[in-house]
Amino acid sequence: MLSSTLGAVPTHPSWVPGGHVPADQCGADYIAMTRSITRNLFDEEGLEGKAEPFAPLPERMRPRSLAEFAGQNHLVGEGRILRRLIDGGGTLPSLILWGAPGTGKTTLARLLADRSGARFVPMSAVFSGVKDLRDAIAEAKREVKFGARTVLFIDEIHRFNKGQQDALLHAVEDGTITLVGATTENPSFEVTSALLSRCRVLVLNPLGEVEIKEILQRALTDEERGLANLHVDIADEVLERLAHSAAGDARVALAALEAAVESTTPAEDAVRRVTNETVIEALGRARYAYDKGGEEHYNLASALIKSLRNSHVDAALYWLARLIEGGADPIFIARRLCILASEDIGLADPQAMVQAAAAAQITQLIGLPEAMFPLAQATIYLARAPKSNTILRSYAAAVTDAAETAREPVPLHLRNAPTPLMKRLGYGEGYRYVHSDPNAKEEMSCLPEKLRGRVYFKHEEDAVDPKNDE
Repeated sequence: MLSSTLGAVPTHPSWVPGGHVPADQCGADYIAMTRSITRNLFDEEGLEGKAEPFAPLPERMRPRSLAEFAGQNHLVGEGRILRRLIDGGGTLPSLILWGAPGTGKTTLARLLADRSGARFVPMSAVFSGVKDLRDAIAEAKREVKFGARTVLFIDEIHRFNKGQQDALLHAVEDGTITLVGATTENPSFEVTSALLSRCRVLVLNPLGEVEIKEILQRALTDEERGLANLHVDIADEVLERLAHSAAGDARVALAALEAAVESTTPAEDAVRRVTNETVIEALGRARYAYDKGGEEHYNLASALIKSLRNSHVDAALYWLARLIEGGADPIFIARRLCILASEDIGLADPQAMVQAAAAAQITQLIGLPEAMFPLAQATIYLARAPKSNTILRSYAAAVTDAAETAREPVPLHLRNAPTPLMKRLGYGEGYRYVHSDPNAKEEMSCLPEKLRGRVYFKHEEDAVDPKNDE
């Protein structure tokens, strides 16, 4: 079969139609031709994009072209960087794709490799080591001899240690491979500077609700890969709520849709009527009930803050868990804790600000799920800390006077005099340097004359002991 496909194969390595070429060159051409034909016949790359029939719906519905790719218009839209690069026939550069789960990192890598005519070699940083990298690079070097480029895709590249990342450097730099790494973590922290300098970092945004709904509708109407043959009937508002609750993750939305459809028994007319309750169970009640941008989001945040202010440790932990498990942005929670540490505790326990700030920084660094630990620690600390709103009251009093005396000039003795003219005008005259004149602390006013003697900060009621919550 192979010989008939090849047709008349040259029997002498130095023969070519129309003349002679060096034997080694002809041999290379012959090997390349043979390799190309056998690839078309046997190579599984020819099957790429055809998901297994029993693969999960998110895998089956993986886009096969940029036309099917949803979202990320800032990267692949008309006139954008990747679209210009691909349409212009340019060489694909090494990339780090940074984005949340389900935003299309793997799919985009596959499509870019396909559009650039390169081999796509996927690898997971969770299951691969230096030996696997060396084998992949060695294979890529062999492919270069046949004129084939290789896109080495490494999922979760942030899980590679420094040694594993360093093993990629030379192959990336000399063009043996085009590296496309996918990560959910900030590459600045997780990818070595040497590797980052050889790659372009592209940020993928969470998908919008409209985009996720389009993906779901495509799955419902696709007979080859989707759910059309199951005759699904689902209300438009249920589909919209599912798209909303997926929080920008297309994989979550498709998996929940498939679970809801398959758990729905067909009616006598063979139609599967998927109910709102079925979708809730498939998606997870906590995720479905949580409305990231709606009233319930702010209700939960308010409950957390008021429980902390009331020094109720258990209630604060409960509302914190509701926020985290419901899908709230952990950075939003950390910001609220930082505000409360100053607004409701302040000088009653200055360490409260340190605890909240540390929790915010660590949350930014590690993300969920591990960020629940510093957030819970800060929550417990803030709930147990003594409470005082002195900072709030003091600033509010100052704001009132500042608004009423906005045109009151700064006293001359408090002004700097960097030029001779300003000195002649009296700038800085009468200023007393407290380090050499301690009496200036009591005798020199630092307020406008109209506000002389005004007191905003009062030492009394600096701390109000919380109730015993143990």
